[in-house]
Amino acid sequence: MLDKLTVMPQKSQELLQMYISNKIVDQCEKLQLQSATITKYVAEVLPGKNQSALSAASWARETVIQRLIFVRNVCENEEQRLLEKVHTEEERTHQSILTQRAHWTESLQKLATLRTYLVDMITNLDDHGLVHAEQEIFERTEAAEGILEPQESEKLNFNQKCVQSPLLHRLWASTVLCCTTGLEEIRVDEKTISPRLALSEDKKTLTFSPKAKTYPDCPDRFDHWPNALAAKAFHKGIHAWRVSVEKSCAYKLGVSYGSLQRKGPGNEARLGYNSCSWVFSRYDKEFRFSHDSQHQTVELIKCPMQIGVLVDFDGGEVLFYDPNSCIILHSHRETFTEPIYPVLAVADQSISLVQ
Repeated sequence: MLDKLTVMPQKSQELLQMYISNKIVDQCEKLQLQSATITKYVAEVLPGKNQSALSAASWARETVIQRLIFVRNVCENEEQRLLEKVHTEEERTHQSILTQRAHWTESLQKLATLRTYLVDMITNLDDHGLVHAEQEIFERTEAAEGILEPQESEKLNFNQKCVQSPLLHRLWASTVLCCTTGLEEIRVDEKTISPRLALSEDKKTLTFSPKAKTYPDCPDRFDHWPNALAAKAFHKGIHAWRVSVEKSCAYKLGVSYGSLQRKGPGNEARLGYNSCSWVFSRYDKEFRFSHDSQHQTVELIKCPMQIGVLVDFDGGEVLFYDPNSCIILHSHRETFTEPIYPVLAVADQSISLVQ
């Protein structure tokens, strides 16, 4: 009986050892297969991937170079064309000025000669002689009356339109508005926000509030229209910023003078309805540019998610741009006579200045 009990554990131990041995063998086979797979990957796949990466990098590098060469050539050709137009316009203006100078110099000589003649008549002739010379004096003075006074003429002014170029315009706007280093750091002046607006802590997001909020009374605050001005004004140079508008179906954005009226429901404080503001606006699916109650419809295929604003103060231009599609939405020429502020208005959801 004892012998039987001793044999049973020995068999169990042998079975256990066999089981463990089989497990180890299986594991070794798996490791061998895994090693073979890795070896094949390193020997066959990685070299192919490396060659593929080298080829792709070479293609990408060549694409960048070729496209930039093309752009550079186009820009150089456009530069040459525009500079030639500038030179031609400069020559035309210069020639017009020379022609005018010669004309008026001759006129001055005629007038001086006539004056000398008249003074000589008065000095040397008696009354009888003056009466006798009346007809000659009349004819000479009548000729002088035909010499008109100089008038302002556009022919004497350099025509800035000679440098208008859709290509240059688009490249310039794209470069400024699509390069984040060129964007201004704009923040809303909380003293100007309408009671219909709420301002985020970072002073970049305006949210429309159907119920008027209570803010401290301030002469700078808009008390009726849902408007707000930025804290900083621009009085020279080129400036650009972006506004996220994807959440709103009713907004305005652009620039205005600081002298814009702040109080009351009249057009003096309504953006785009006075001579102090220039804005791009959306109402549902209608887009337009407005200034001094003059409205221009802007036809868009889809609603922009962002709108870039580009101002050239010295060049006298405000431009609205879709940075996602690289499309100029509208451009307006204006001679700015006061510092201008970025201006915003929203009557649905929220809009935000993009960091």
